[in-house]
Amino acid sequence: MVTACARHILVKTKEEAETIKKQLADGKDFSQLAKKHSLCKSSAKKGGDLGEFGPGKMVKAFDNVVFKKPVLKVHGPIKTQFGFHLIETIYRS
Repeated sequence: MVTACARHILVKTKEEAETIKKQLADGKDFSQLAKKHSLCKSSAKKGGDLGEFGPGKMVKAFDNVVFKKPVLKVHGPIKTQFGFHLIETIYRS
């Protein structure tokens, strides 16, 4: 079975996600930005880390990034019913 490990930053607006993505591109630490900005409190405490999971465990838009887009690259903003995500897949097996 395919599994992946990913981390994310969840915010309310696309603009906020784009601002954070620019900070990441400028060299800011993903983990620190997740702890400071992410609305997903359980993963924010762990620097945005969602742990390992398989397909279908997350909403479709999230799964499409984690299981189809390049690993170790920040993708987004990705809109879901929860808000806007910046997603980085750490590994996929």
